[in-house]
Amino acid sequence: MTEDQIAHFARTALILAMVAGAALVAFRGRLTAALRLGAIWLLIFVAVVVGYGLWQDTQTGYAQQAVFTDAGRISVPRSPDGHYHLTLQVNDRPVRFIVDTGATDIVLSLKDAGAIGIDVETLPFFGKAQTANGTVETARVTLASVRIGEITDRNVPARVNGGDMQGSLLGMRYLESFAAIEIRDGRLTLTR
Repeated sequence: MTEDQIAHFARTALILAMVAGAALVAFRGRLTAALRLGAIWLLIFVAVVVGYGLWQDTQTGYAQQAVFTDAGRISVPRSPDGHYHLTLQVNDRPVRFIVDTGATDIVLSLKDAGAIGIDVETLPFFGKAQTANGTVETARVTLASVRIGEITDRNVPARVNGGDMQGSLLGMRYLESFAAIEIRDGRLTLTR
């Protein structure tokens, strides 16, 4: 343990000891009442934590639901984080993307690139890209197939980001392959 962790642990233990001491003084002679009150507060705390977790799961599930309609239309709601997320089948494996109109290309994280069968250890990172986190090295790749719903594209150019990146980005070059891109009332609609 580091010195900061030890100090944090000591402060927490001191605060807990003070609260326990105050509770013992306040409930002196009424141990049953103290235990009952403690159990009630524990149940309230657990209910709040579980309720918040279920609410987050509901919001995340809603954000990931894309609606595929006939005539090559894809509609996806804006997620609680303010972004549009789409899961595409890349080389027959699912990859979750953030729609990023500020990105030129499809940009894969190292993790996602490895998951779809790209040997990231041998990639030539000769390209450079300017990001919000500064300049990063990139490697050009060609994706054998990119599928969303019934729409499949073959030999799609993309880049692999050599830096630390949380997820993959769906950039303008791919989005421009659709006839129409519309954002209205918290929904992104792509029409091929």
